[in-house]
Amino acid sequence: MYVNIDQAFVTLATTDNYAKGAMVLGKSLRNHNTSKKLVALIGPHVSEPSRAVLRKVYDEVRLVDVLDSGDAAHLAMMKRPDLGVTFTKLHGWTLTEYSKCVFMDADTLVLSNIDELFEREELSAAPDPGWPDCFNSGVFVFRPSNETYGKLLTTCSENGSFDGGDQGILNSFFSDWATADISKHLPFIYNLSSIAIYTYLPAFKQYGRDAKVVHFLGKVKPWDYSYDATSKTLKGQSQDASDMHPNFLLQWWELFSSSVLSLMKEEYGDQPFHSGCTESDIHVDVAQMHISHHPPPPQMSSQERKQKWEHGQADYMGLDSFENIEKKLDSFLK
Repeated sequence: MYVNIDQAFVTLATTDNYAKGAMVLGKSLRNHNTSKKLVALIGPHVSEPSRAVLRKVYDEVRLVDVLDSGDAAHLAMMKRPDLGVTFTKLHGWTLTEYSKCVFMDADTLVLSNIDELFEREELSAAPDPGWPDCFNSGVFVFRPSNETYGKLLTTCSENGSFDGGDQGILNSFFSDWATADISKHLPFIYNLSSIAIYTYLPAFKQYGRDAKVVHFLGKVKPWDYSYDATSKTLKGQSQDASDMHPNFLLQWWELFSSSVLSLMKEEYGDQPFHSGCTESDIHVDVAQMHISHHPPPPQMSSQERKQKWEHGQADYMGLDSFENIEKKLDSFLK
């Protein structure tokens, strides 16, 4: 297969857990026959076995550590130590051996070939569901440039971030994204976040089947679950997991267990590690997962329930929990 060595997908892993996400992301890109190079930026806390697995999946694994570096990032870091992970992510702009890159957070999953993103220009991204005049920085197109990198560091050190992370920095720097050029607005199917399933259910019904990238936003990530490889079912690990659609979670875990787990076993050898995969006789059906134990909500009329949905007040832990909504959505995702 032809490989374009001038363009690359880039991700970032700062811990072993996020390294798992990066492994699955890389495999999903490979499985959908990308013609681009794959680059993983990693932080110093990623273990050597995890780095070794990443090297088998990615064309390049590059260690970036702004805390110990003597470059401009280190100088900016002195003023803004709270933005450590953000500075690490900005290292993507130093990949000047590539003419164009697409950054993808390690908690994303590719569902089909997305090489067409490289036809877009910097900075192209999808709107954030929480504030659509801002873009979500989980997936974006950019052009590596040392000049841009320096300007981003200056923005970091002088102004900080309005949300405490890279998304605030990037939206401040590329401040005309919302108004300047509509071609830089990626369709939401390139960064479908779990929150969209619940805040605008009719749109998810209409367009969800066309999703190309799923973004597991929120505190709870796919690797926070456990997966029964025998029954191909999941078990939730947290009460905060109710906003993830189980079909997407199963896709993540099936790819992890079929393509990543064996690589991890090779590299870890006799060293213990937590895979999250089990083989047991206890079958926990995804549709029957009860992650929280809240009392049943009082009965309300269909009109009252509709009004709550329209105002973004769905009862995520009760009547509108994902195990109830999942039954309605399955027919649209088949």
